[in-house]
Amino acid sequence: MDEKIVKLQELIDGHDNIVFFGGAGVSTESGIPDFRSQDGLYHQKYDFPPETILSHSFFLSHPDEFYKFYRDKMLCDTAKPNAAHLKLAELEKAGKLKAVITQNIDNLHQMAGSQKVLELHGSVYRNHCMRCGKSFDFAHMKHSTGVPRCECGGMIKPDVVLYEEGLDTNTIEESVRAISNAQILIIGGTSLAVYPAAGLIDYFRGEALVVINKSSTPRDRNADLLIKEPIGQVFSQIKVNQK
Repeated sequence: MDEKIVKLQELIDGHDNIVFFGGAGVSTESGIPDFRSQDGLYHQKYDFPPETILSHSFFLSHPDEFYKFYRDKMLCDTAKPNAAHLKLAELEKAGKLKAVITQNIDNLHQMAGSQKVLELHGSVYRNHCMRCGKSFDFAHMKHSTGVPRCECGGMIKPDVVLYEEGLDTNTIEESVRAISNAQILIIGGTSLAVYPAAGLIDYFRGEALVVINKSSTPRDRNADLLIKEPIGQVFSQIKVNQK
């Protein structure tokens, strides 16, 4: 077995307060496209740039265009959890992993069985009426047409953090608490290019920082263990000893 995998296994075996901080690379192995890679959404052509479409002001001014893009590119219910999602859920069940902090909005961690998931950017599985607050599920949005509206006439909005919107305060506070208390912080499948989410790493004061990502990140030089391999491939080699 690769010496880096052996080292990761030793860190996991020797600690029971581990936190995982992940991004799009965790989901790409499940077939969900990311935004910034060579084949990501930002390199595809639409009438408007994806950054513009996914902004709060565009959502309000061009909801029809927003929802065309949203249904086409953001609502993916065919993806299944991969080895990384499943292993993280297993680590939580074994009492090793205390939280998954994710920038993803696809619900795959929950599908894999993770209980403590802090979704920094929200979820496509939750939606609400902007007028009366009524909740709507994924299926409702998937099967809606045009601009989805509530019975009260209000426009329905996904509980996804758009550009120009702030992150949820409670989620941020919980994430900071988890990272601050962690013995081991594993960063996986993220380029750490999106702020303020990436800034949460600064709160880590634990024993070892692990970075698992195919491409370089700004935190590589601070990592106690750096693995430049696909995250599912890495986690599939980890063994979990159940209590």
